Amino acid sequence: MKYVVTLCLLSLTLTAQPPKAPPAPQDDETRIAVDVTRVQLLFTVSDKKGRFITDLTKDDFEVSETKKQQKIVEFTAETDLPLRLAILVDTSNSIRERFRFQQEAASDFVNTVIRPKEDRAIVVSFDTAAELVADLTDDTEKLNAAIKNLRPGGGTALYDAIFFACRDKLMQDQPRHKFRRAMVILSDGEDNQSRWTRDQALEMAHKADVVIYSISTNHLGIESDGDKIMKYFAEQTGGQVFFPFKAQDLAQSFENIANELRHQYNVLYRPEPLKADGLYHPVEVKVRNRKDLIVRARHGYYAPLMP
Repeated sequence: MKYVVTLCLLSLTLTAQPPKAPPAPQDDETRIAVDVTRVQLLFTVSDKKGRFITDLTKDDFEVSETKKQQKIVEFTAETDLPLRLAILVDTSNSIRERFRFQQEAASDFVNTVIRPKEDRAIVVSFDTAAELVADLTDDTEKLNAAIKNLRPGGGTALYDAIFFACRDKLMQDQPRHKFRRAMVILSDGEDNQSRWTRDQALEMAHKADVVIYSISTNHLGIESDGDKIMKYFAEQTGGQVFFPFKAQDLAQSFENIANELRHQYNVLYRPEPLKADGLYHPVEVKVRNRKDLIVRARHGYYAPLMP
């Protein structure tokens, strides 16, 4: 069975307000204060045909942290949670031949998934640096206009874009437990310009409770190093990676992503033993005695480092 657990760490605040594009990494700029006495899990359950299972109860689940079973304090079935989305579009020279495909796919995602007055999204472009081209809004016309006006050129700062979108935007929209956060990346995955590393970008995605869906621009039929990066971010955050030939191939995939993000269970537990060690803590959620069901969520969370 495939297990992944989505975690929402409560009382999370940033100690610095960075500029629009991420600066060079500094320890004091990434320090985050987290109350980890409670951990919130958002996850979906489906059968092997992809149909969502929405009638399970608290007693159907088992949560383990570092292989030690945890006591579930609160449990609810969440449906139609408002979405907070980041759409990251690669505008580097390396994707020039597939740039129109990226624009079409990004617009199709906006039109398929965003519900006015409920969901909000940002658009971030990235080449030599990350740039916010549409701030958090539910206006699909503004989002589509921002996507349409993008132009390719420059290097590729993929990791910076992920870090920036998570820390500066998605993480800021509170209260955290009221929204479902996700990111869609359209890129070839080839980073050659970022100041943040791949693992720093992933860590920030975990801390912002963001699920990443990657759409590769590679259509050569051979897995590239960039494809492996795209797959890595998706798998580690509980998302999916897609390798479409044309934008129209993604219509059903976008519908599936939207349904997945809106059919979830919400579990709250207090870690036992509690360790404020600054390390990554693996977590599993299982459906008891149901090997025919698949749980989609992330694998763990980062605890704070206390003196």
